[in-house]
Amino acid sequence: MNDTQKPSTKAKRWWYLLILAPVIGSLFPGLYGSLKPELWGIPYFYWYQMLWIIIAAIITAFLYNILKDD
Repeated sequence: MNDTQKPSTKAKRWWYLLILAPVIGSLFPGLYGSLKPELWGIPYFYWYQMLWIIIAAIITAFLYNILKDD
């Protein structure tokens, strides 16, 4: 890939904002601190947090692949 096809470094910095999604999603436990709805017998509080772990791993892998050339 030559330099004319690569996005500018400044444009790539916006990708880093994706990492804020898991932080903000789990920042306020009062919003998800309940027992219902359950998923396979697991209270909402726990499966919501586990879901954010999976989402954070996917976002991290995505960002790594997009930004590894920097």
